[in-house]
Amino acid sequence: MFVGVVGLMGAGKTTLTRDLAKHMNYKAYFEPVEDNPYLEDFYQDMARWTFPMQMFLMAHRYQQHQEIVWDPCHQNGGGVIQDQVIYGDTVFAKMHHEDGLMDDRDYTTYSSHFNVMRRFLQYPDILLYLRVTPQQAYDRMALRSRDCESAVPLEYLERLFEGYEKMVDEMKRYTVCVSLDWSTYLPIPDVAKAVEQAAVDNQDFLKSIRKI
Repeated sequence: MFVGVVGLMGAGKTTLTRDLAKHMNYKAYFEPVEDNPYLEDFYQDMARWTFPMQMFLMAHRYQQHQEIVWDPCHQNGGGVIQDQVIYGDTVFAKMHHEDGLMDDRDYTTYSSHFNVMRRFLQYPDILLYLRVTPQQAYDRMALRSRDCESAVPLEYLERLFEGYEKMVDEMKRYTVCVSLDWSTYLPIPDVAKAVEQAAVDNQDFLKSIRKI
């Protein structure tokens, strides 16, 4: 299967991706945090760097998504897990546009590029949503102490939470969504069972979306 992981900043996506991939003997793909040339600038001046940041992430995520779909491991029946999916990036872009950090022209350009790309995307078999409150995500971000995230206000996470809730609800039309209460970390074997059971319970639906 192709499992995509989504959730708020600080929710624990990377750790879950790594541990679940190891447990299920899947291949893991991670976010480009260290290789993102816009990250530091973005958090210092969001209005200036939102558009190039979102375009960079969309291009990287699209490339990674296609690598996953055509990965020999996946093609030969193996499983892959992706830390954050391209659909999650649209939550940030939409929110930044609504908040005035991305003007109408840039958002139209972003959206048009995404709408072209999405025609060539194969949806993940399972979308795993790590659901935490904005306050919990904020506290976890403080614990991991990334300098670039120190200026992120709680209100930013509250807006993101609203966006993720809507995005996951919409994605139920296209793939199997598994929402986990991640306020406390669940044992990895339990998560693996939830993923496997969701696949079993939705076999016909999964077969239908793979034909799209």
